[in-house]
Amino acid sequence: MRIIQDYQDVNEADRGASAAIGNFDGVHKGHRSVIELARQAAPDAPLGVVTFEPHPREFFAPDAPPFRLMGRDARAHRLEKLGVERLYELSFNAALASLTPQEFARDVLHLGLGLSHVVVGADFCFGKGRAGNARDLVAFGAEYGFGVTIAPLMATDDKTVSSTAIREALTAGEPKIAADMLGHWHRIEGPVITGEQRGRELGYPTANMSIDGLHPPKHGVYAVLIDVLEGPHKGSYQGAASLGVRPMFGENRANLETFIFDFQGDLYGTPLSVGLVAYLRGEEKFDSLDALITQMDADCARARQILAAS
Repeated sequence: MRIIQDYQDVNEADRGASAAIGNFDGVHKGHRSVIELARQAAPDAPLGVVTFEPHPREFFAPDAPPFRLMGRDARAHRLEKLGVERLYELSFNAALASLTPQEFARDVLHLGLGLSHVVVGADFCFGKGRAGNARDLVAFGAEYGFGVTIAPLMATDDKTVSSTAIREALTAGEPKIAADMLGHWHRIEGPVITGEQRGRELGYPTANMSIDGLHPPKHGVYAVLIDVLEGPHKGSYQGAASLGVRPMFGENRANLETFIFDFQGDLYGTPLSVGLVAYLRGEEKFDSLDALITQMDADCARARQILAAS
């Protein structure tokens, strides 16, 4: 997959794609259906996705609480797995934000990227002040010579599939509901960072990962599936993870600490992908380290049981 970030400097080989347009936060089932329509609309054209970095919400409200389900690298990794060949990851800045809907359609999609076909969701809005909608894009496509398909919104169990609904499920500690909308377990991806190594002292060495910039799922302990993405330990594993601020030790910066079952090895700096499968319990502050270890024993036993059944 090729990543193109400047719509004003696109190689001829990267033009002519059939592309889905959106933010694709989470790459959920609705996103996947839009991408599939782009594939079907022009099967002989490169399959593309047009998205934005930073997310427009981050651009307009940089001090707002983190809301993203995944970072840019995780999104690119997921899109590549779906067969996307051209990722137009456009820099969202003041100049792009100021374009009218017609200017965006003409200067970015037509003249800049040279797209042959575009697919958007029925709720798609674009241009300065979100003034343009999907029907407007159909008209602009007819004017500038690219096809437009409007994808219907998708629903599961009478609930519209959306990144917002997925965030709500994760906030409520319902990873299975989130997974039903995503089409996969919600995953936190990133490199293993150096921690305080308290888990090692307790007999539970953990791989620590930052969740900075991401929407925080409900704090607590989870049964998880782990993919080690690179290195000598590359592969899939099971485990239990604690997501939160570690109240037992008085710390307040949330991160993810994952204990990988039946694993030995050094993972510092190695990228992991940790899928949240089941919420086991909330964060607690225990009276003693022995009480904490006893609870961790129980958490791991329960996580093994859940993962074996799933």
